[in-house]
Amino acid sequence: MKRVLIRCGWLVTLDPNIGDFRSGELLLVGNRIEAVGRNLGATADEIIDASDKIVMPGLVNAHMHTWETALRGIGAEWMTPDYLRTIHLNLATRYTAEDNYLGNLVGALGQIDAGVTTLVDWCHNITSLDMAERAVDGLIDSGIRAVFAHGTAKPPTKEGAVPFTHVPHPRERIEALRKGRLTSDDNLVTLAMAILGPDWGAWEVVEHDIRMAREFGLVSSSHTRRREDCVVPDGYHRMAKAGLLGPDHNLVHGTSYDRHDIQVIVDNGASLTSTVLVELHHHIGDPQVAAFREAGGLPSLGIDVEPFTSGHMFREMQAGLLFTRGREIRSNALRGNSPFKQMPVRSREALEWATIGGAKAFRMDDKIGTLSPGKKADVVMLRANDINMVPIHDPIYSIVEIAGAGNVDTVLIDGIVRKQNGKLTFPADMLARRVEELTESGARIMREGGYHVTEALP
Repeated sequence: MKRVLIRCGWLVTLDPNIGDFRSGELLLVGNRIEAVGRNLGATADEIIDASDKIVMPGLVNAHMHTWETALRGIGAEWMTPDYLRTIHLNLATRYTAEDNYLGNLVGALGQIDAGVTTLVDWCHNITSLDMAERAVDGLIDSGIRAVFAHGTAKPPTKEGAVPFTHVPHPRERIEALRKGRLTSDDNLVTLAMAILGPDWGAWEVVEHDIRMAREFGLVSSSHTRRREDCVVPDGYHRMAKAGLLGPDHNLVHGTSYDRHDIQVIVDNGASLTSTVLVELHHHIGDPQVAAFREAGGLPSLGIDVEPFTSGHMFREMQAGLLFTRGREIRSNALRGNSPFKQMPVRSREALEWATIGGAKAFRMDDKIGTLSPGKKADVVMLRANDINMVPIHDPIYSIVEIAGAGNVDTVLIDGIVRKQNGKLTFPADMLARRVEELTESGARIMREGGYHVTEALP
């Protein structure tokens, strides 16, 4: 196997047993990290000079509806009802399997370009096995590490038909994927179930879906919604009592939940993913990244939907940190306490939410999230001499508070270089063709749905 030695300007491992290094070295053998430290004295087939770069673990985007890539930005001023009406009840119904493929391919490449090495693709626009297979094709062709969370569409309920809230997750699709191309959990693309959960589905559906996920050895993940709209308002408490809530379940948003709800989720070992930028955009309740942390949990972060906001995890991480800091400082003042003498939420925590938190949420923390010997070679390098970065006083501060997607120079996923010298290694001619096809896909979908962006230029 090929041995690659990376000589780093700054090496941020996020492994507490190893620490961070100025002028550190990282040895990769094949698709795994072999050694980390200073002056390793290792022999290598290739040496990468990253002396002017910050080397860090790849970011983990723990929640994204990648199929919506062709609709980027159209919902910048939408509220929740606009999203449900325009996307789920209209535009989503115009999608073909090929539209899913293009959205996932270009969307995943965009994530790699911005320093994400692992993407949880919460694909809830699936009406057939073919649509699921093509969505998986898009992820595989991009080269990203991904969890394909198979979801189901929320089409308009036809008269006399069973509403989607009472339809169990389709066993035949999960069985076909799990016994087919997504059998192994060691593959670059693995399987999870994006289920309705108690906020969107009837209790019988909740029981069915979680038991099926466990039968197939899969993580289940579910969205929450406003408490007054929940199908099963006390759903997570009922799940806990029924033994259906554990480390194999991931909750997304939770912005209408109170501290008792959050504590039940933490106490049962389940995870929570906040999508802070989208939640601040139009959710009524606060992002729960702060409350989950306060309850003793490790939050994770995700993008959610690019029709609303940027797909860049650096911005998401910064927003999560600033929201949580602000909340802690305000809450402390409202309790009448003396001002904090030091910052109550450290920058390193936010980086952990965007790496280790996402890895743990989808039970991948033995493979990714830190630069530790034995883990997968998922590595990101940031140009430390970019005009917006220089000088580097503390690499953690620079990553979390200063850096952006434009500073990502190199990305390795599973030991393979997917971005180098600031450019994706995906074939340029094919990328140009796929981007053109994605643009045409979005235009056709909106045309068929009779949707026009009101502020678009003539």
